[in-house]
Amino acid sequence: MPHRTSLSGLQEKPNPKELLSVDRAVSDLRRGGIVVVRGNNQKTRLVLAAEGATTARLDRLKELSSGNPYLAITGKRAEVLGLTDYQASVVVLRPKEGLTAWVASDLADPLSDPERLSGLNADSKGIESQGCEAAAIGLAKIARMLPAVVVADLADAKAAAYPVAWAENNDLLVVESEHIFSYELNAAQSLSLISEAKVPLLDAEDTKILTFRPGDGGIEHLAIVVGKPDPTQPVLTRLHSECFTGDLLGSLRCDCGDQLRGAIAEIAQQGSGVLLYLAQEGRGIGLVNKLRAYELQDRGADTIDANEQLGFDADERVYLPAAEMLRQLNYKSIRLLTNNPDKVQALSGFGIEIKERVAHAFPSNQHNELYLNTKAARSGHLF
Repeated sequence: MPHRTSLSGLQEKPNPKELLSVDRAVSDLRRGGIVVVRGNNQKTRLVLAAEGATTARLDRLKELSSGNPYLAITGKRAEVLGLTDYQASVVVLRPKEGLTAWVASDLADPLSDPERLSGLNADSKGIESQGCEAAAIGLAKIARMLPAVVVADLADAKAAAYPVAWAENNDLLVVESEHIFSYELNAAQSLSLISEAKVPLLDAEDTKILTFRPGDGGIEHLAIVVGKPDPTQPVLTRLHSECFTGDLLGSLRCDCGDQLRGAIAEIAQQGSGVLLYLAQEGRGIGLVNKLRAYELQDRGADTIDANEQLGFDADERVYLPAAEMLRQLNYKSIRLLTNNPDKVQALSGFGIEIKERVAHAFPSNQHNELYLNTKAARSGHLF
């Protein structure tokens, strides 16, 4: 995905059709369907998620395309595979014996049996970061799938010249690459306050929860407002990315549950503030991929290496929704409860004044000690 864009100076709401086209393409991709991605350079590609590839789906892709399908993966995943030290964000692989469903799946998933790929003969090259392949990988990330896609050219010149009509005739959806690249910004700008209610909490009885929904009907973000924060003063604020295992189940592999409950208690003790509960599980890679990363950690990888072995960046989270929620709440100046300097930098870049960084740390245990050490040593967290 491209560099995150600031909300500053952007007043117009995004076109809802742009968000919906991406949302519908995501649904098709998650179901194992084929989608059509059209780029700004007049190029159009057929796309299938690598983890959803089956022999039948590949056969269908071949029927609709010209030439042999190929695989597009991130440069990080290519480096993990030992292909080369790619600087490109996207790498194309063309197995000389042709791409099969199991090869596509195994190349995408580091949990697969490495012996199955031994002796694989494939041409590889880095390609442009704004092309159809990059957009397709971005779409897979939005879908919380492995960032690897099977790609093919359209069947003939007529299909390439009139891709929308051709796609409709073949019951396929068309999504513009520019809409994929701008999805995160547009989704954040489209957030609307949907509901709010008083919800007394164990450590903060004077609390209300507000829900913000993006324009494509996606998962809501929550604002947990404790007390009555004064918007004319810096508001004590915590950004908390959802963590099903830590927040709900009490997992000892992370410190998320401690951070969540500790932040609410701290805000209540200081009188008022807000905790923004952001729908970006597993540092933005989703619950399924987080569990895959856990298995890689059990094999010896740390949390950053595990994400990169899956083909993701070390941290895929974005803070555009948080900035927009703060703007709608009229909290322009905050005291940020965090150990993560990236959150300070991100919110500052989105026009939120950070008056103070308030430390927020909890004791480690035998299960999360390596995790916390990695956050400090490799992600720059301040403990």
